[in-house]
Amino acid sequence: MAAPPQIAVLGAGIFVKTQYIPRLAEISNLLCLKYIWSRTEDSAKGAVEIAKQHFPGVECKWGDQGLNDIIQDGSVLGVAVVLAGQAQVDISLKLLKAGKHVIQEKPAAASTPEIETALASYNLICTNPGQPIWAVAENYRFEPAFVESKKLMADVGDMMNVQVIIEGSMNSSNPYFSSSWRRNFEGGFILDMGVHFIAGLRMMVGCELTSVSAITSHLNTTLPPPDVISSNFKLENGCSGVFVMVVSSSSPKIIWRVVGSKGTVQVERGKENGKHGYMVSLYSADGKCKSTFYSFSGVTEELKAFINDILQASIKKGSGYEAEPRSSFVEGARDVAVLEAMLESGSKGGALVHVKKF
Repeated sequence: MAAPPQIAVLGAGIFVKTQYIPRLAEISNLLCLKYIWSRTEDSAKGAVEIAKQHFPGVECKWGDQGLNDIIQDGSVLGVAVVLAGQAQVDISLKLLKAGKHVIQEKPAAASTPEIETALASYNLICTNPGQPIWAVAENYRFEPAFVESKKLMADVGDMMNVQVIIEGSMNSSNPYFSSSWRRNFEGGFILDMGVHFIAGLRMMVGCELTSVSAITSHLNTTLPPPDVISSNFKLENGCSGVFVMVVSSSSPKIIWRVVGSKGTVQVERGKENGKHGYMVSLYSADGKCKSTFYSFSGVTEELKAFINDILQASIKKGSGYEAEPRSSFVEGARDVAVLEAMLESGSKGGALVHVKKF
């Protein structure tokens, strides 16, 4: 049996400490965490201290020299890039150029022009199609609730309408509220948070959004603009839908609902037996409803998929191994393209905007 692949994590912020380290610990039999890197020594050491409980051999790296050490270490197969959104693409490309497989946190990029430039650079780097692997960590595509709801779509007949209602809870009690890079991001929390909800939508309906018309507003001055968006959209199958997102609501609610000629599939964020997750419901034409609750596990599942991919790619080197498509950079790019079109439409007073294709 092949030895577990060695990986590094770049970043030592909230998400690394609260999600990456615990989730990697759950699958510690599948990998070896060799390094954690941050721009500053103190930040890196803080994350390493937490990680050592699960990975006693993990080493601390920081600054330009530390990053260079990781790039030049031939034993490191994969790297998780969990940094400020504005910095991720450049660092990911630097790692890919060095032959490392990369899983980069969402969003894929800040804009579609950055995505186009990044994809052109990546294609020049690739030794074989899709090698080295560039994955985007968009965990909603790995949540069991969305995997199941996608299957249930076969039971609703012809798609008639889609509704996505997001009433978020981004206020001062949220650990990401003060995140400076999200506040300096074009599109703010709408883009950073919104890619999750678009990913869930695209996963459920199984086709692309082609055009949008949106109204945006800025009501909560403690948040970057815009903080409210209401968009009509059209799918490539001709079906229409609505996407509504309020970044900070006093009564949070998150729901996806697809109405068909023979039934309706609904996914709603909730809590059961102390566990957070999603309730997936199938409403049939006879008035019956079948519901199942699925706990969150998307981050763990996407990391397992990435570890499996980099291991298989190293074993089958040169044979054109095809990585998990749900993680592909292009999938993440398509999420960004939808939101960028909505934001553009909002800035033009609701003008129809076609979604850029990738």
